[in-house]
Amino acid sequence: MAIPSKGRLVQPTIKLLEEVGIKLQVYDDRALMIPTNWPDLNIIRVRPEDIPYIVESGAAVMGITGLDYVVESQSGVKIIERLGFGSGKIVIAVPRTSSINGIDDIKDGIRIATKYVNLTTSYFRRNGKDVRIVRISGSAEIMPLLGVADAIVDVMSTGITLRIHGLRPVGVIMETEAVLITNNSGLKGCNDVMEKFLLLLRGVKSSTNKKLILMNVPTESLAKVLSILPAMEGPTVADIANKPFKEVISVVPEDELPGLLVKLRNAGAKDILVMGIEKVIT
Repeated sequence: MAIPSKGRLVQPTIKLLEEVGIKLQVYDDRALMIPTNWPDLNIIRVRPEDIPYIVESGAAVMGITGLDYVVESQSGVKIIERLGFGSGKIVIAVPRTSSINGIDDIKDGIRIATKYVNLTTSYFRRNGKDVRIVRISGSAEIMPLLGVADAIVDVMSTGITLRIHGLRPVGVIMETEAVLITNNSGLKGCNDVMEKFLLLLRGVKSSTNKKLILMNVPTESLAKVLSILPAMEGPTVADIANKPFKEVISVVPEDELPGLLVKLRNAGAKDILVMGIEKVIT
């Protein structure tokens, strides 16, 4: 599997692998090929913009990178899962003092500094603009200050970096996030390691922002408790030996939990336990 060696996706990707159950056996920023606790899985650490080409070639069975890099690469890879982190926007940004407020204000010949050459060229062509692309490989934000470009196209997460460099966004080319990719044949004929990884990955995603709650409920209060209790398929209800109680187990959204706990207690639930969920395999 190919994963980013630098940039904003590195730490969330490592965290995701750990949640899936994959542990890197070497912790060294200089290591490019890393064995894992899965005997049949090695990690390749490369630049995120190179990952689509590596996966397309078959050198890696799968890879994690940004959707922006997948589109920019124009490579023959297939997105098999959106991962829900690394969100951002590819934006056009100009100096705060610029008179440009949108695509209609951009005149032919304007210099645009970017590493997203294909994305930028395609976007401006679609909008009938003949701009000059200044290809860069490093930080774009400094280019207007240096007089190298009149505007930039770059990824924006919070907008803080743009503001620090005296820039403001005036247009959005696309939205991006981390994605899991494989070559264009997709999952057909995939090996066991990919099937195992996908099963556990989707289990991790299904458990996000969910909690397991367990409670004892007096028999006479059961109907009321069940009427206010959300669940994925339906709560599990079990007898408690020699007691006029039922044990109720359910999975609930974490953001509903504070108010829900009050309602459950008022409805008669007792001994309520709230537990984290590592994975939900459906």
